Amino acid sequence: MLDPYLPLVLMFALAGAFALFSVTAAPYIGPRRYNKAKLDAYECGIEPSPQPVVGGGRMPVAYYLTAMLFILFDIEMVFLYPFAVAADKLGLFGLVEIVLFVATVGFAYIYVWRRGGLDWN
Repeated sequence: MLDPYLPLVLMFALAGAFALFSVTAAPYIGPRRYNKAKLDAYECGIEPSPQPVVGGGRMPVAYYLTAMLFILFDIEMVFLYPFAVAADKLGLFGLVEIVLFVATVGFAYIYVWRRGGLDWN
């Protein structure tokens, strides 16, 4: 009954075993060249400091805009991929829908661009 799924189960087991082996063996096999930069905390490209940043420790808005743009275009790709797979079956209706979707995302991109959200000052 489960014979067709046996290769899939074996592949997942092999992948899990490889991942577990890699994580377990890495500290023993890998190089150990520690320095101050590698041991410091990494905070989104900002130099970490023991004192709070002036202004209450607020992050620049550019980080949030970048994250929102990433989500915007990531969602666009998630919706464009199924359309590309089934484009021939959707016909003209699908084409009109995807053009409207891409136009909406394009307007959002132009809005952010004109407002200066892509400038790193």
